[in-house]
Amino acid sequence: MSYQHTQAGTVIVVSLGIATIAIAGMAVLMGWHPVAIVVLCILLACVALFHSLTVEIRGDTLECRFGVGLIRKRFPLAEIRNVESVRNPWYYGWGIHWVLGLWVFNVSGFRAVQITLASGRRYRVGTDEPEELAQAIRQRISEASPSASGPRTPS
Repeated sequence: MSYQHTQAGTVIVVSLGIATIAIAGMAVLMGWHPVAIVVLCILLACVALFHSLTVEIRGDTLECRFGVGLIRKRFPLAEIRNVESVRNPWYYGWGIHWVLGLWVFNVSGFRAVQITLASGRRYRVGTDEPEELAQAIRQRISEASPSASGPRTPS
């Protein structure tokens, strides 16, 4: 079984779009200062890098790719010990960052799948279909090792 889903980074694109329009508007009114040009280039690069999050299960790997794919994280399915659908609090925000003992990869919304690796590290992968992603991970792990009981879910 394979799985692939792309979530649009609505919050990030809208926020960066507003900032881009504001900076460009000021530059038109006040003159094209080199700082304005650099800021616009950074904002446009951020849009390209974070406009979406694609999550894919291919072979024995779970992969998360942001935007054009330069920023990505791969998780060997054999290392995943627990999978659960979760809701992020608002202060977890969007983007890639460390918060309260776990890594968050998110571009929009508050729903996510939390995975715990054999090392104990925890990651939250934002998605607008967390139940489907969690089930796809569980199914792929059970297909890969039929004798294993698969990842545990909280009771």
